Order: sequence, then C-alpha cells, then structure tokens
Amino acid sequence: MKITGYRTLSTFHQWNRSIGDANGRIPQAVTEVPIVILETDEGLEGVGIGSHCDIARLFPAIEGEDPRAVSSLFDRMLAQVFKSGHGGATYGGIATLDSAIWDLKAKAAGQPLWRLLGGRDRFVPGYASGLDIALSDEELAAFYQGYADRGFVSAKLKGGLDLDADLRRLGIISEVLGARSNNPGLMFDSNESWNLKQAVRYVGALEAHFDLLWVEEPLRRWDAVGHKRLSTAIRAAVATGENLTGIDQFRPFFDLGAMDIVQAGAIWGVTHLHRLALAAAAHDLPVSPVGYNANPAVAAVMTAVPNHLTTEVQDVRFADGLDVDQEIQDGGIVLGDRPGNGIAVDEALIAAALGGDGWANPAGPHMRPARAGLRVLLDGVER
Repeated sequence: MKITGYRTLSTFHQWNRSIGDANGRIPQAVTEVPIVILETDEGLEGVGIGSHCDIARLFPAIEGEDPRAVSSLFDRMLAQVFKSGHGGATYGGIATLDSAIWDLKAKAAGQPLWRLLGGRDRFVPGYASGLDIALSDEELAAFYQGYADRGFVSAKLKGGLDLDADLRRLGIISEVLGARSNNPGLMFDSNESWNLKQAVRYVGALEAHFDLLWVEEPLRRWDAVGHKRLSTAIRAAVATGENLTGIDQFRPFFDLGAMDIVQAGAIWGVTHLHRLALAAAAHDLPVSPVGYNANPAVAAVMTAVPNHLTTEVQDVRFADGLDVDQEIQDGGIVLGDRPGNGIAVDEALIAAALGGDGWANPAGPHMRPARAGLRVLLDGVER
C-alpha cells in the first residue's frame, strides 16, 4: 500500500455557548475544524484532524510511502523542514498528517487504533473543561451539571483576571461536582496571562479557599525557570506543555524539574503524544492531553501508555459531518471498535454546513492582549 495523494476540507464546530479564556472570548462560538484525508493506491483513506499548515510542503516526505511505516514517516516529515524548523504551526501540519497515517495503519490491520497501539481498556478517564470564562454564573453551573450527570467529578476553570470572580466561580463548580464526590477535583487555567509573582500571589489566594489539583499554563510557555520557581512556591501541581511543538522543547523543563504534569495539545498528533508520554514516564511524571475532544486518536494513545492521568473533554458533541466512534460517559471517554481512529467524514454534509469566523476573531482567545502579564491589579478591570 502506498500513499498517493491528499485532500483538505474544513468543518465547523457549533459550540452552542460562548468560549474563551484570559486572552479573549468568542460569543456563541462556531470554530473551524481542519481535516486532512490521505489517499492510497488501494482505495483506503486516512483521516487526520488538526491543521492545514504546510501540508503541501510536507507531503513529498510521505508520498509514495507505505503508511504502515508511520513512526519513520513522522521523522521524514521533521527532516523535510529541518532548515526552517518544525516549531509552531508547521508542527500542526506534521501532526495532522501523522494522525491520518496512523488511521491508515489501523484500518489496514482491521483494528481500532487504541487496540493497535497496545491498549487493554477502551475507557479513558477525563475531566470537564468549559473554555468557560465567558459564561455567566448560571451558565457555568448548568454546563458542569451536564458533565456531573455524565459521571465527571473534576473540572478546569478558565480565569486569571479577577480573583473575586474566580473564587466565586470555583465555588460554583465545586458545589455542582460535590454532588458526585466529597472531594471534587478542581484545576485552574490562566493561559499564560501572568508573570511569575502575579502567579505566586494569585494562586496563593486561590489556595486559601480551594485545594487545586493543578494550575495550568501560569507563565509563558518557554519559561522553564519560572515554572520551576512557581512549583516550589505553591501547593498545586504546575501543568504545562500544550503549546510546545516537539519533544525537544520539553528538554529544559525535564532537566530543571519544572513540570509537575506534562501536557500535550491534541492537535500535535499521535506520534508526538506517544513519544512525549514515554519521555515523561522516564522522569516519573504523569501526562495529560489538552484540546478538542473529537480526536479519538489522542485518547487512543492514552490507553497504551503507563502514565496517563486524565484527558480534557471540552464538549459532548462533534463538528458537523464528523461521526466519531466514542462516547462521553462515566467520567471519561469510551472508545469504540471501528477500525482506525474512529472518525468517519461526511463530505456532503460538511459542504452544506454553516461556517463562522471562529478562531480568526481578533477578540478571541488565540490573540494575546497587549497588556497580558503587565496589569498592576488583577481585579477584572484594565487600568
């Protein structure tokens, strides 16, 4: 079997709520979900979700190759762009092709990806994540009640700009999840919006009232020294890594002991996550994937590594035209038996789907505010 071509398309996820974080928000969000479909000479097709970036430049590295050599093909793609570097968005293109290749390999074997990777149990423990900074208190309670009804006992709040509001909202989540557990798990994500001393003071104030499992992306993604200093100053674990593109970028964090929980973005694909999980295991660290949940390839990896902690679940629905063989229930993700990564694409339905500006919205969370990390007071008001 040989890879012969590819095609790209985009669908849209209808969130049916506003989403955002400390960097911005998208009212009643509809966001783009890029898809890559790899074609083969045997008619088998592989599906990858994530990014279209640099696909044309990367494809020659895998064209004409047998997709069953997936790990070697990942390295060929890295080598294809070594002069300009694989960091940033280019890594998203590599990862999306990588996910599609893994889909082909599992389909050729007639196995679900989680089984092919060596998983024993199809259940992947998870936590609820509302991308919820734009929700009212009433909407926040209703959102997490829906997850409590599905068996979830842990959740992650977006915040970092207004201490009083965050204390109130953590209390709401704790009360909702407390119906299912006497000690619900609470995480807090500030999305790189603080400097070091802001993080120490803010987290200390939160910890005076709540026992946080972790604080996520408290500082800039590359600040290994700062993360190490923060970890020694607070009780909560420090979780970061979702925006590091390549195992090499984790090296200073491992060397310094600057991460307590190793995170990987779902958009960075199967091989990245698998290699990162094993690297983290060598340092006795747990791993936790972050990102869009209609990507069962990422959950499949977690069934087959020794140090999975929990996986982020952002929604129970999937984007238009995607039929995903998984269920969100019992406090996690239950993977199905469909061969491959479990994603079936209805291209006709996608062509007729409603679009939106989504992540391109300049007020949204993918645009860093000019004053991030430079506010004198963190009370929700810029001065």
